[in-house]
Amino acid sequence: MKSVYDVMQLLKRYGTYIYTKDRLADLEMMEDEVRELYKMQMLDANDYKMALLILRQEQSKYKK
Repeated sequence: MKSVYDVMQLLKRYGTYIYTKDRLADLEMMEDEVRELYKMQMLDANDYKMALLILRQEQSKYKK
C-alpha cells in the first residue's frame, strides 16, 4: 500500500465503502474500519500498520 486509494481498495475487499464529501471525516472513518478489521483478525499486522500510517499522514495534511 502506498496511498489512500490503496487503503480504500483494501476496505472495498471487505465490503466497506466510505464517502461523505468530507475528506477528513472519510479518513477518520477509514481508520476506524481498519482498526475493526484488525481486531477481528481479518488484516495482518503489516497491512494494519501501513494503512494507519497512510491515513494519519493524510489526516495531518488536512488538519494544517
